[in-house]
Amino acid sequence: MPLQSMTGFARREGSSGRRRWAWELRSVNGKGLDLRLRLPQGLERFEPEVRKLAAEYFSRGNLQIGLSVSGGEAAVEAVVNQAALTAVLNLRGQLGDLVDPAPLRFDTLLSIRGIVDFREPEESEEERAALDAGILAGLAGALTDLRAMREDEGAALCQILLGQVEAIERLTATVESDPSRSAAAIADRLAQQVALVMDNGSSLDRDRLHAEVALLATKADLREEIDRLGSHIVAARELLSKGGPVGRKLDFLAQEFNRESNTICSKSNAAAVSAAGIELKVVIDQFREQVQNLE
Repeated sequence: MPLQSMTGFARREGSSGRRRWAWELRSVNGKGLDLRLRLPQGLERFEPEVRKLAAEYFSRGNLQIGLSVSGGEAAVEAVVNQAALTAVLNLRGQLGDLVDPAPLRFDTLLSIRGIVDFREPEESEEERAALDAGILAGLAGALTDLRAMREDEGAALCQILLGQVEAIERLTATVESDPSRSAAAIADRLAQQVALVMDNGSSLDRDRLHAEVALLATKADLREEIDRLGSHIVAARELLSKGGPVGRKLDFLAQEFNRESNTICSKSNAAAVSAAGIELKVVIDQFREQVQNLE
């Protein structure tokens, strides 16, 4: 599966009968999948289907999904209130010679409130079903467009992250190959530090001295941190090649990268190793910042 970022935008428009509709979708970063819907009054029935479809396309991100529906060109029909018309005609017959015997004019009938009502024709069941089907098809199209945009940005992020992983690997190799990590260099530093311990505490017994030497040797050894960085580099590349919703896992790896770089900086006894460790922390911070944008 391709990687996805969590940011994107999509819009789909269409029509069904006299109605026009438009979906507008916006997506930004989020810890989980958070949907905020804006549906027109009377169309709240779409909410369960909207949530179901969105969950099929995405697993993370704050999504704003809005639907607008307009009537298009108004179609109006005249509806005669037959009961009211009958009542008026009956009244005219009852009044007899008291009113003008001429036939009622059409404009006179229109002027009598309640005789004729002008309104939009009611939608049939078939028209309503066609509208619903068109709106849902438009939503699926908009979700597809949004996913495509997120995948395009995810592909760009993948290249950035792979470059940062390569930089982490290069800096790890710099630390590993530094002359200060050679057996001779470590032995020389240990000898100097043991001599310092003996000068400051000549009454130390042999067991205590051995313990101090072991502690100094442990602090001087970066093998464990280098090996763990190597395994994290392999894991990061595997996740990026696998794709899909791997943002959380990569964020965890970024924390582990940071933990090892901190330890390297604290153990370092050489300027070159300290400089590489600091640069390593900078790259790891950039890596983690970019990872926050991934699904």
